[in-house]
Amino acid sequence: MNLVARRTLVKLAAAALGALAVAAAPGARAADEAPNAMISRLTGEVLDTIKTDKNLQDGDINRIMSVVDAKIMPNVNFARMTASATGPAWRQATAEQRGRLQQEFKTLLVRTYAGALKQVKNQTVEVLPLRAQPSDNDVTVRTLIRGQGDPVQVDYRMERTPGQGAGWKIYDLNVVGVWLVDNYRPQFAQQLNAGGVDTLIKSLSERNRANSAS
Repeated sequence: MNLVARRTLVKLAAAALGALAVAAAPGARAADEAPNAMISRLTGEVLDTIKTDKNLQDGDINRIMSVVDAKIMPNVNFARMTASATGPAWRQATAEQRGRLQQEFKTLLVRTYAGALKQVKNQTVEVLPLRAQPSDNDVTVRTLIRGQGDPVQVDYRMERTPGQGAGWKIYDLNVVGVWLVDNYRPQFAQQLNAGGVDTLIKSLSERNRANSAS
């Protein structure tokens, strides 16, 4: 596989987190659904949906954002993801700052990877055997995205959520060895060290405005 093709597949895989937003409605998820079964179901539905939705294929930000807002939260613990990327500063942040951080981070992810949806054609997802015990509350589900050339490994860290809305939620994503949270943590730390949470929020907002203008 040449470098350009591999970069394209990596961007496609990185878009998987946002793409999960177009999966089945929250009510369709069974509380006792195994985590690997959940990923298998969601990724299959995701690929089918992208292949038939021209607006998603074209990277329509409004369309993508609307399905993210409607579908992604039941499948992803985005507060935990944002907190992990922010680090210790999250504990000192106000409720308003936390809300703004989550919104700007979500917008950044959607705008960064929206273009990769155009690359979805004949890809399939293979969910590998789960290495976990039935009693485990934190697992890693490993998958391979297969298309032309070498398969791309995408892993999902998932946690079991108790009580109302019980089931499994994704809180991190690994694309060919790079965890999404680990990728953003040093970027966030630079802004936090420069001026705290408000500086990080301002930086993310400026990046999002620049991405929207490009």
